[in-house]
Amino acid sequence: MENKIIFAGPVGSGKTTSISSVSDIMVVGTEAKASDDVALRKANTTVAMDYGVLNLEGGMKVHLYGTPGQDRFDFMWEILSEGAMGFVILIDSVRPDPLGDLDTYIKAFGKSIAKSGNAVVVGVTRTEVNPQPDLLGRFHERLAALKLNIPVFEVDGRQREDVKQLLLALLSLIDPTTTRARIS
Repeated sequence: MENKIIFAGPVGSGKTTSISSVSDIMVVGTEAKASDDVALRKANTTVAMDYGVLNLEGGMKVHLYGTPGQDRFDFMWEILSEGAMGFVILIDSVRPDPLGDLDTYIKAFGKSIAKSGNAVVVGVTRTEVNPQPDLLGRFHERLAALKLNIPVFEVDGRQREDVKQLLLALLSLIDPTTTRARIS
């Protein structure tokens, strides 16, 4: 397995922003002008991938890949997931059915997640725009119904510390000896 983490989720969930907030290199992206209903949410969207690198203490590098959020680019999901050691699924709380979005991405990446040893965390974004009491509890209930024990976090992808928390949780699933000191 490569030192590779995949960021997945619907359009506007914060994948590009999250990778940009923690990457130690300038993020390489494949942004294009948004069209259709996506243009109502944002001017540009990822059409192939985003790529960043996170340097850990001891010289280890983790490659961060963001998938496109639109279903029409779902062929990239499997390509990018090949050899991934873990997954960050970001869900936008403002979308009409965040729990349905969770189901969609858990199912779409299910085989790849299983290959990684179920190393996956969920980040719920934009909760400051759409505060919902017990939203995280509902995510935990949905995952429990699917017989999955996956950590769920409220996260702001613009905040390096929030994204670091997600990645530290993921890295601790991959290697339980991971400590806070590994990400600078």
